[in-house]
Amino acid sequence: MFSSVSTSILSVLAILTLVASAPIDTRDVYVPPVLYPHAGTVWKAGSTHNVTWDTSSPPKQITNAKGMIVLAKGDYLVGLKKPMAKDFDILKGRQEVTIPADTVPGDDYSIVLFGDSGNNSPRFTITH
Repeated sequence: MFSSVSTSILSVLAILTLVASAPIDTRDVYVPPVLYPHAGTVWKAGSTHNVTWDTSSPPKQITNAKGMIVLAKGDYLVGLKKPMAKDFDILKGRQEVTIPADTVPGDDYSIVLFGDSGNNSPRFTITH
């Protein structure tokens, strides 16, 4: 009896080891780099611009193909409750946004592009 229990336990451990060592398929999380705005960009509060991102290497299957663009200041999302754009095709590569007219001037803003995950633009400046 002891040997059959030991054999069963060893068999289960061997199977778990094989499963754990199996290669993981490529994940379909898509994080396209933001191309514009870039470092050195200056936008005026109330103005409209095109946010652009690189769509040259998307995975075959994207979990969430609907995008959302949010403004961030420093390390904080300041526009999460009112996204600048949402529900657009992430493979489009561009989306027009308007900087809210009441945006406080600063040189530590970034655009966060959400789809499967978030990707920040380089920091840029917003003026009045």
